[in-house]
Amino acid sequence: MSTAIRIEEVNKIYKASRGREVQALTNINLNVDESEFISIIGPSGCGKSTLLRILANLDTPSSGHIHWESSADHIGFVFQDATLLPWKTVYENAKFPLEVKKMTSKEHLDNLDKLLELAGLKGFEKAYPRELSGGMRQRVSIVRALSYNPDVLLMDEPFGALDALTRDKMGIELLRIWTETKKTILFVTHSIAEAVFLSDRVIVMSPRPGKIDEIIDIDLPRPRSVEVKETIEFVNYVKKLREVLG
Repeated sequence: MSTAIRIEEVNKIYKASRGREVQALTNINLNVDESEFISIIGPSGCGKSTLLRILANLDTPSSGHIHWESSADHIGFVFQDATLLPWKTVYENAKFPLEVKKMTSKEHLDNLDKLLELAGLKGFEKAYPRELSGGMRQRVSIVRALSYNPDVLLMDEPFGALDALTRDKMGIELLRIWTETKKTILFVTHSIAEAVFLSDRVIVMSPRPGKIDEIIDIDLPRPRSVEVKETIEFVNYVKKLREVLG
């Protein structure tokens, strides 16, 4: 399998008040394979979101390098909040990146229609964000991020604000979309069970300054249904990750 991203010796230091320096990330090394689903977990403030922001070119490392197999511009980002434009419909929100990138050919718009159907949004194209549930708004956000066919999808706690039942449903929907599109996904979450359910590998980060404590391979069969959470293998992975996190 080809490598999509190589992260080498990445460090991030922020300037705090009175000239004080805060080290957010230290010595991050990671290879991410194409079409791999990786979750990143760790305590609050350990630099999970900072790492995603660096990968998304929303922040710069203090030192180290990010090597991309394809263009670093070909990234989709899904935030914890759906951040939809309230005056635009579902279809208009999903189409917005295509308009910005001037990618409004019939081929691109046909692909957008397929993504909306894949995400269970067919029939809601003319609805406004205020008319949607939290889970449906996040589906629009995911479709928007996928609309221009990025190679890599970065997701920063996208289900964190959802109730437990909706969160479980969104996890299943995300796996279904990932199975169809085979995007490379890096997914930040605070939920150990969610990380195990979704991922090929789980990256465990230490308290600040954030570094990679351990990488756990998740050897559970795919496709995964919610029933896998009742297996002893799933329970053992959750237990192991809790032990690593202390």
